[in-house]
Amino acid sequence: MNGLESLLSIEELAEYLDVPVTTIRDWRTDSKGPCAIKVGGRVRFATSDVAAWLSSQRETVPGDGPGWRQPVTG
Repeated sequence: MNGLESLLSIEELAEYLDVPVTTIRDWRTDSKGPCAIKVGGRVRFATSDVAAWLSSQRETVPGDGPGWRQPVTG
């Protein structure tokens, strides 16, 4: 494939992450998901961008990651 990077459709990304397509669309609207590429009016996701985004979502301490709710105390 001449060294070109694989691209995922929004449906493929949703299936990979096991979330509804609407969740991916919401993430894009809210600038929360992986960066995308528009090709011919269609949204695609480079596998390297997905991997980088997933890495940024990883917890540094169990239960304490991006977007995780902190317990309410006191």
